[in-house]
Amino acid sequence: MEKSQIANILEEIGYLLELKGENPFKTRAYENGARVVKGLSQDLADLVASGEISKIKGIGSALADKITELVQTGRLEYYEKLKSAFPDGLLEMAKVPGMGPKKIRKLYEEEGITSIDALEKACQENRIAGIEGFGSKTQTKILEGIAFIRQHSNRHLYHQAYHVAEKLLDTIRSCSGVIRAEVTGSLRRCKETVKDIDIVASAASEDREGIMTFFTTQTAPKSIISKGETKSSIITGGGMQADLRIVADDEFPYILHHFTGSKEHNTAMRGLAKKRGLKMSEYGLFRENGERIDCADETDIFSVFDMAFVPPELREDLGEIEAAQSDKLPHLICPDDLRGILHAHTTYSDGANTLREMAEACRTMGMQYLGISDHSKIVVYANGLSADRLKKQGDEIRALNDEYSDFRIFHGTECDIMLDGTLDFSDDVLAELDFVVISVHQKLAMSQKEATDRIVKAMQNPHVTILGHPTGRILLEREGYPLDYDKIFAAAGENNVVIEINASPYRFDLDWRYLRQAKEYGVKLSINPDAHSTDGLADIYWGVGIARKGWLQAADVLNTMDVGDIANFFRGIKASTS
Repeated sequence: MEKSQIANILEEIGYLLELKGENPFKTRAYENGARVVKGLSQDLADLVASGEISKIKGIGSALADKITELVQTGRLEYYEKLKSAFPDGLLEMAKVPGMGPKKIRKLYEEEGITSIDALEKACQENRIAGIEGFGSKTQTKILEGIAFIRQHSNRHLYHQAYHVAEKLLDTIRSCSGVIRAEVTGSLRRCKETVKDIDIVASAASEDREGIMTFFTTQTAPKSIISKGETKSSIITGGGMQADLRIVADDEFPYILHHFTGSKEHNTAMRGLAKKRGLKMSEYGLFRENGERIDCADETDIFSVFDMAFVPPELREDLGEIEAAQSDKLPHLICPDDLRGILHAHTTYSDGANTLREMAEACRTMGMQYLGISDHSKIVVYANGLSADRLKKQGDEIRALNDEYSDFRIFHGTECDIMLDGTLDFSDDVLAELDFVVISVHQKLAMSQKEATDRIVKAMQNPHVTILGHPTGRILLEREGYPLDYDKIFAAAGENNVVIEINASPYRFDLDWRYLRQAKEYGVKLSINPDAHSTDGLADIYWGVGIARKGWLQAADVLNTMDVGDIANFFRGIKASTS
């Protein structure tokens, strides 16, 4: 059983115990244990085999026994018994925004509500509004949350689909007879959520039946939807639909292009073809006499139209065709352009790894610097730092920096934006830091004016460096609060505030659709992983795909600066406040 699976089970145990009404310290122990497991750099099986698992801070003897059972047997009797004590639908209800364990337990015990469908019916019949602790506003929000879940029920987070697709692609490429194979669709375009996985391959006609048999049997499918000579579909073990299409190798570039582009991009490309007396489809680019134009790859296809190659991420018909025709496509940012990581958490607040462990992991990634930004004091549930603890952290950072000759840790905070737009730390405290990330974590239910005014006021504080996860959205779980983006970007530009692209694949906030608008206001962006473990540092690379989708170049992104330049940038902000 993988580390992530074990961590998820521990988190679920904590939730079930809270649902049961257990002591909050007991539930928190499982939540903390899950964070520790996620942050372990050592192999979990080795730790269990050596007995070292029980010596890790945050893993008591009871947790160590349960982790050992999971590692050795792949199951946990305690978890199975606990889970069987509740209807399955109660865990599904937890997906509804705002429905915490206490509310779910109340509805279960007092109203017998055990599923999302029953909850929706009770709201529609106005039965929830009269229950103590709920009210009409809560009832309305529950209905809105259920509608949101239903709208996104058939979609999957990008990184989850990517990992599944990567394994499928490797398996398909290993099959005898496959000449070329690639992932296509919204996954290749780096959309933040995807409906399914599309893979195209090329092979000789006599090999296709064998390849399809291989695909529908050797990829460990949960079920087979269909199997044909040119297309087969399966449901993967993780519940995602995956389609494989096979064509002749000389047709491969065309089908790859067709299934990569959005519907709008493909329509626009067919329109270009028509103007030139050509016909374009997934099987080729044809002259009026039916002769197909030979194209070895996608670059050749674009060359037919006197266009530069359009990167897959941009194929949304949002100006990329016109830019490619006039040779004005941007040179998009690449992972190798990143020089450092900002916005990371440690065990000082709610992170799973120590300051030293986070720094060493960042160095191992080849980065020049790491910006630590643990939570501020009001975020009690995340062990937010007091001013004194923040100072103590600063002392540890300085000591570590004295050890490094090739790496630097910048001391920051993720300082909460209060409801009135003031900040959780005083200016005197903020002035002592290298950089300041500001974020909203509490009282997210706001009108557009309230949310915009709150953030604009916060950005006017001269100590602020970065606006973190600007809308607070959680993909497939909750919408972000509404913002007047023109006002937000204008304020950021006027106050020299960087706006974060939160690279956590659960957020991707700021949304890629607004990145070009931010640039127009002169705003610099920063790709930040919001890492809560050493593993989480690598989330920064998911953010590069989102930045590319938003047409960003290396110069548009703060943390493509080398360590000297970003130190000067931070000093420049501090100098402007003195």
